[in-house]
Amino acid sequence: MKLVAIKETNLSDCVKDAQRERVVITRNGKPVALMVGVEGIDKEQLDLGSDPAFWKLITERRAQLDQEIA
Repeated sequence: MKLVAIKETNLSDCVKDAQRERVVITRNGKPVALMVGVEGIDKEQLDLGSDPAFWKLITERRAQLDQEIA
């Protein structure tokens, strides 16, 4: 994880760095934003990854599988 002060940020560099590691942007030494690279991920994956209903479904299915295995 890389820390970058907001006064020293260069958006292009942050985007480039975010493809390899998370970039935390700080203001006065405190985190204010997190940049995560998504190159190579399609829009559907991004939408599902941030959809609470999708994660609820995944959690429920995993619980079902755990019960079936036990």
